[in-house]
Amino acid sequence: MAEHPPGNTARAWLGVLALAVAAFGIVTTEFAPVGLMSAIAGAFDRPAAEIGLSVTVYAWIGAAAGLLSPILLKALPRKQLLVALVFALAASNAVAAQSSGFAGFLAARMAGAVAHGCFWAVATAVAAEIVPRERLGLATAIVFGGITVAIVLGVPLTNLVGEMSGWRFAFAAIAALGLVTGVTIAVLLPPVGPPAVAGWRSMAAVLREGAMRTIYGVTALMAIGHFAAYTFIEPYLRAVPGTAEAMVSASLAAFGAAGVLGNMLTGALADRHMRPLIAGGFAVLVAALVGLGLAGPALGPLVTLALVAAWGGAVSVLFAGLQIWMLRTSGAAAMPAAAIHAAVVNLAIGLGASCGALLMQGRGPDRVMLAAAGIALVPLAAVLIGRPRGLERAGTDEAKRAPA
Repeated sequence: MAEHPPGNTARAWLGVLALAVAAFGIVTTEFAPVGLMSAIAGAFDRPAAEIGLSVTVYAWIGAAAGLLSPILLKALPRKQLLVALVFALAASNAVAAQSSGFAGFLAARMAGAVAHGCFWAVATAVAAEIVPRERLGLATAIVFGGITVAIVLGVPLTNLVGEMSGWRFAFAAIAALGLVTGVTIAVLLPPVGPPAVAGWRSMAAVLREGAMRTIYGVTALMAIGHFAAYTFIEPYLRAVPGTAEAMVSASLAAFGAAGVLGNMLTGALADRHMRPLIAGGFAVLVAALVGLGLAGPALGPLVTLALVAAWGGAVSVLFAGLQIWMLRTSGAAAMPAAAIHAAVVNLAIGLGASCGALLMQGRGPDRVMLAAAGIALVPLAAVLIGRPRGLERAGTDEAKRAPA
């Protein structure tokens, strides 16, 4: 790893903020079809389940690109690489906005997925290198904050823009954000050369650790269950009687607002109360999905909004909490562990969206919610019944251990 700079320079932190904005745009791109599902399906005369493939395949291509990029791109200077990747993603969104058919739209999405996966293999390592070593955690948290904000607010904002100006304008707006972000990174990010060779051995060492495999399994099941349901939340909301266009956006906004609160709660409690925090997140997630699945659209818009908000808060706690659990347990192997974690999440997103699409075609959105709740019960049991390492209070000997 490159030497950390001696000072806490303003330019370094502005560069970290630029990477966080890029993270917001990139993750918003990944899930843009979620908030625009019905509009895109109508434009291309395709069922919503088929539009969900643009999320599924995107996630899988991103996972593969992320795992391969440390080997294929290791000789490139990373500042220029990040700028090129952000511009490439902006171009893919611009092409998607102009697509005349679903095949062209899907092809543009797949090209963007390659840039997406490579970005995540580079960005957090760069953020860690341009700030003093003692501030590494803060830099990483800022960049990952872009992910959290994108997950909880990016989709509602995309839906709102799509409702007001159309889905093509929403994709064009995300493309414009990418162009601005690329220029910002080019101006603010300090020069960062090629990384030290990492290879696959460090990743293999992480995977040999039973505790890390538990974390990846819990993370995968959470993401599969969540995204099986979340990919089709917009069609579900439209099926609720009495739901106007504005209520769909309001429900997604409530999901986002609760997610911000969940992220703040995680930051306040994770160091001392990790196990109850994660267990509570899973419990609320399961309860919200069961309520949505059992009662279905008959709940009415206000009760549905409340359950969607509870879902948003719970999943935000879980995304942040599981990331902290992974970093705490991996110790000195945090970088390869984080690369694997990102790949696991992307693969789980694709699998979850696929499962949701199958259920949507045969059973409808309420059954998707129930299936997602059933999947989330498994990691809840693992956290409550098992004693996985890393959930202890920060600072204990158990929490300090790292993979060999």
